[in-house]
Amino acid sequence: MKTVLQAFIGSIVIHLVYIVGMMLVSYIKTRNYKPDIAGAWIKVETLQNEVVFCKVNSPFLYLLRFIGVTVICGIIIFSYKKLLHYHEN
Repeated sequence: MKTVLQAFIGSIVIHLVYIVGMMLVSYIKTRNYKPDIAGAWIKVETLQNEVVFCKVNSPFLYLLRFIGVTVICGIIIFSYKKLLHYHEN
């Protein structure tokens, strides 16, 4: 049970790092964006009036991804414990 809890917490940490990292990258890109207004008149097209930072997936996909990362973390933790126990004997 302890391994399952550790895998669950590991999955939460990995997802939080990923989400915060993506938000930080988007913020930095948005902050450093300098539009070329003078050059935009050379190639006039319909300009997009919406800004999208990320795409939205199905909640079912998020659940599957979370469970998958938890299983992978569990396998890594279990393998590490077996390897550590093997070297102790």
